[in-house]
Amino acid sequence: MATSRPAARRFDRAFWRRTIRGYLFISPVVLGLIIWTFGPMVASLYFSLTDYKIVSPPVFTGLDNFSDLFTHDRLFIQSLWVTVRYTVLFVVLVQLVSLPLAMLLTQKVRGISVFRTLFYLPVVVPVVATALLWRYLMNKDYGPIDAALKFFGLPAVNWLGSPDMALVSLVIISVWGAALFTIIYVAALQHIPEQLHEAARIDGANAWQQFRFVTIPLLTPAIFFCLVTSVILSFQFFIPAFVMTGGGPANSTYVYNLNLYDKAFKWLEMGYASAMAWVLFIIIFIVTLVIFRTQRLWVHNDGGVRG
Repeated sequence: MATSRPAARRFDRAFWRRTIRGYLFISPVVLGLIIWTFGPMVASLYFSLTDYKIVSPPVFTGLDNFSDLFTHDRLFIQSLWVTVRYTVLFVVLVQLVSLPLAMLLTQKVRGISVFRTLFYLPVVVPVVATALLWRYLMNKDYGPIDAALKFFGLPAVNWLGSPDMALVSLVIISVWGAALFTIIYVAALQHIPEQLHEAARIDGANAWQQFRFVTIPLLTPAIFFCLVTSVILSFQFFIPAFVMTGGGPANSTYVYNLNLYDKAFKWLEMGYASAMAWVLFIIIFIVTLVIFRTQRLWVHNDGGVRG
């Protein structure tokens, strides 16, 4: 027993050294979350209950900001509706575009790695630079896109100047820049065993039946991830609308975050903007929760059994 105590003490010292070393390694991330994420969230929750103009101390007003949002602020409802329309268009279109592109990028042809790199370029290009580039391409006076349409005898499109086309143009730009979803689908397609397709072909399944009954069920976890991620990203859409249209024309692209930005940094209504931020958080949380609750109805694991 006498010889085991020093060994136990050495074990305890080694255990605590490893524990302290581990906490030291994770401390930058933990402190970053506390200081730069949770701290501002708690502060914004407090400011949402106050009349805070930045230049003067906050005055507690309770739920007045939230009440004004839903009863007196016409731009709040309008910007929320614009964001919902953008979200529906983007979420649907990005899935319909990303999956076929991913299937093309999984073909065994020469130079496929080069094509994958080219399709990933929009992710690494800064968003502001992308927005400025597309604003030039879609310019109604000297933009190359309208020039090409006129060259082929087609009518030019007022991409960013028409209330009917401006939001659609921003959706197209967002889908073009959403190559991350294509890469996710590429990884998911490569994870599907080829033996399953071979077995389906032996059973007489054609290409569509293989896609419908083999590929899609095994892709549902990736589809679920892309669906949740695209919904969250679309509700946070801001930079292209800010750079390219400023919310116009006729507020047709005045998305929620652009309205929030104006309230906070143009009109200095920081308390009101904090209330808008919390409303957006609640909306995203509810929509995401609904998607998670429905996953058991359509998301399958690798064995094709619903999770």
